[in-house]
Amino acid sequence: MEKKITSLQNPEVKRVVALTEKTRDRKEQNCFVIEGTREISLAQQSRYVFEKIFVCPEIYKPETDYPVNLNGCEQIEVTVDVFNKMAYRANDGGLIAVVEQKMLSITELSLKDNPLILVLESLEKPGNLGAILRTCDAAQVDAVLICDAKTDIYNPNAIRSGVGCLFTNQIAVCTSDEAIAWLTQNSFSIFTTDLAATHYYHQVDYTTASAIVMGSEAWGVSEKWKTAATAKIKIPMGGKIDSMNVSNSAAILIYEAMRQRDFR
Repeated sequence: MEKKITSLQNPEVKRVVALTEKTRDRKEQNCFVIEGTREISLAQQSRYVFEKIFVCPEIYKPETDYPVNLNGCEQIEVTVDVFNKMAYRANDGGLIAVVEQKMLSITELSLKDNPLILVLESLEKPGNLGAILRTCDAAQVDAVLICDAKTDIYNPNAIRSGVGCLFTNQIAVCTSDEAIAWLTQNSFSIFTTDLAATHYYHQVDYTTASAIVMGSEAWGVSEKWKTAATAKIKIPMGGKIDSMNVSNSAAILIYEAMRQRDFR
């Protein structure tokens, strides 16, 4: 590495901090920050374009399960103090990367026969997004549609809580109108969550091309999606609270769909 940063006031350090903390900077520069060996390895495997990688030799230890190519972009060595200034988790991993954003159009999705898609409408909390993407990776959901987004999918909390599953799922960002039109055109059954639904989630058939729709944490699914629904479904709630965290609800519905599909 020809370049080394030792000052906390270096412009590169300030840029990484701004990209980590500010959605506006990420949008204006069309870049985001990835921290951690596993997350960087998964992003490389998904062919994200890396601008630069900051390496702290005192902390970084290669991981066999998550190999990282340090030769595909600019490398900058940093001291422990500089790394911890840029990092969310001090002394963890020893790698921080600045990476170009990429957005997949809904029409560019590569889908198998009878795909299972998860639709997230107006989700607000990046931690919930990350947790849901982790479930989608585990269940091998075919695609995730982020509709009328209220959170930045490149928020570091989404990447961190999803342990890098932002890079292992097919994700398209679009409006609800675009998603409904595309799902209808491609003969998907649309299942929306609704507290007033007459069907429980295990009483519908997910074995054909299916889209499960989850709404925002505060308001649930919009009327637009309820109108478009093939069926409205709900999860039995036996306690005093009438709803579950959206990431938990999504996991229950996804795995019921996978059970009906014999986990294939």
